[in-house]
Amino acid sequence: MTNELTLDQIMDLTRGIPLTRNVLKTALATASTDQRAFIADLLTAEHESRKRAKEDRLLRQAKFPVRKTLINYDYSMITWPTGWHQDDLLSLDFIANHHDLVFYGDVGTGKTHLAIGIGHAACQAGYTTRFFTTASLIAHLRQAQDKGTLEAAITAIGKANLIIIDEFGYLPIDITGARLLYQIIANAYETQSIIYTSNLEFSRWATILGDANMAAAIIDRTVHHGRILNFTGTSWRLSHSTMK
Repeated sequence: MTNELTLDQIMDLTRGIPLTRNVLKTALATASTDQRAFIADLLTAEHESRKRAKEDRLLRQAKFPVRKTLINYDYSMITWPTGWHQDDLLSLDFIANHHDLVFYGDVGTGKTHLAIGIGHAACQAGYTTRFFTTASLIAHLRQAQDKGTLEAAITAIGKANLIIIDEFGYLPIDITGARLLYQIIANAYETQSIIYTSNLEFSRWATILGDANMAAAIIDRTVHHGRILNFTGTSWRLSHSTMK
């Protein structure tokens, strides 16, 4: 009878029924070689479909401003920490180990591109990722605070494996914003990874945060399990500008 069913009728049979391993095992025990090959192909396709769906969901949740990958990325502008190089970065082990990274250097040297590219790779590897500029993160927390949902917002961000805080130091932060930002960083310590992109050396972080003690506490947590990648060179945007 099943041979006479149409495609739509067969699809209707799948509604609300998750695959049961015992039923599948019984069917495979009497299946022909071709039938087993068909089922193997079907299950492989299902695995790939679920993987792509999860990756798409993680990429949407990350809220990257643009989609950038590491394909053809130019690493020549980076000075690597001693004993730690490109392969260590691309392995994403720093995320599994809850370590932090600071991408430090001049404007236009590829810091944000690399941060988004690593975030994209993290999503592909199944890591939950959140991207914020420093200003947008503080604005998000302020809005939650005004609505009385700050704890929920901090908890939601705390579920990410990787947090990217872009443009740290580009704009001054008032004391309220600094305290909100500190809560995210303190909560992430040894439980999440943070990538900062910044054009300010550590000695100037206090001027942005407006509180030397808070800056010292953030720096202390960042350097404990962190590494700095130094970016040098001419701005890529300027060298490729159409305005000559």
